[in-house]
Amino acid sequence: MTKRALITGITGQDGAYLAKLLLEKGYEVYGTFRRVSSPNFWRLQYLGIFDKVNLVPCELTDATSIFLTIKEIQPDEIYHLGAMSFVGASFENPVTTFEINTLGTLYILEAVRQILPDCKVYIACTSEMYGKAGREIIEKFKRALNENDPFKPVSPYAVSKLACYWLGCAYREAYGLYVVNGILFNHESPLRGLEFVTRKISNWVAKYVLGIYREPIKLGNIEAKRDWGYAPEYVYGIWQMMQQKEPDDYVLATGELHSVKEFLIEALRVAQEMGYDVDPDKWQKYVVIDKSLFRPLDVLEIAGDYSKAKQKFGWEPKTRFKELVKIMVQEDIKRWQMWLSGEKFPWDAPQYPEEAKIITKVIKV
Repeated sequence: MTKRALITGITGQDGAYLAKLLLEKGYEVYGTFRRVSSPNFWRLQYLGIFDKVNLVPCELTDATSIFLTIKEIQPDEIYHLGAMSFVGASFENPVTTFEINTLGTLYILEAVRQILPDCKVYIACTSEMYGKAGREIIEKFKRALNENDPFKPVSPYAVSKLACYWLGCAYREAYGLYVVNGILFNHESPLRGLEFVTRKISNWVAKYVLGIYREPIKLGNIEAKRDWGYAPEYVYGIWQMMQQKEPDDYVLATGELHSVKEFLIEALRVAQEMGYDVDPDKWQKYVVIDKSLFRPLDVLEIAGDYSKAKQKFGWEPKTRFKELVKIMVQEDIKRWQMWLSGEKFPWDAPQYPEEAKIITKVIKV
């Protein structure tokens, strides 16, 4: 019998990659998108699966909408990825962040409890939940973070996700629901949004080396370090979590720390190796530190221990830092080259005001 999966946030990076994976495994895939926002289906089109998924308008802050969606679709598995997921924006919109992230999760869990108690539920949590505790553990014990370490979140986004985590635990223990909490560390790809620093860098390098935009890139705290992995591998880990006999919580990570500055230097090195005239050893001339981009509170160092996932179902990261940067830079250079040649293709840059201004300016010239 064909399994049926419902993915909230199917238009995002993880949602699109997960939809592709589930389709390849023979699932019937449904995905929610927001009624009130402009259609943003470019990732599904990029992966060639837009016409293969069933799209359902659904607002995560509308309990009735969620109940009706779950009742109508009757999914075997729900992958709850939909969220306000940009940490910086959560300081500017804390109320909206909580409404979408926390209430949305609660509505889904309650709908499953009342309507479809045998349905499996995955909740997308985040390494940001560790917050200050993460840095303290790394500095004191010189090790990466695991599922048993304490949480001390330092952003509205992280606090909202911690609430989701504990809701998942509560519904699993109180009602016997199959609920998995995935504590994923940063995972990137060419499908990452331009508001995230990794994609911001790869996109800027592409514009710079092609002569489209020759101004330095504006960055915030370039000394902040993160554990960066490759998104397609992480969504496979998500699927594996949901295939286990008993539900549990799992960390997915690489265990490696790299700074924003390292990402910029490596991105420049990739472009140099492709034959473009940039010098990664003189990286300072390509960047301007913008204090407005610093967060009120930030996690400066955080890395994860994926040994539980490896032991339980054999998951481990294959794409390491340098290869990840290479994938992202090469793809953004390819996109801007295609745009310069007049090709039409699924792409997100025209949807961002600053990118749209650059595109308009180049067209006029």
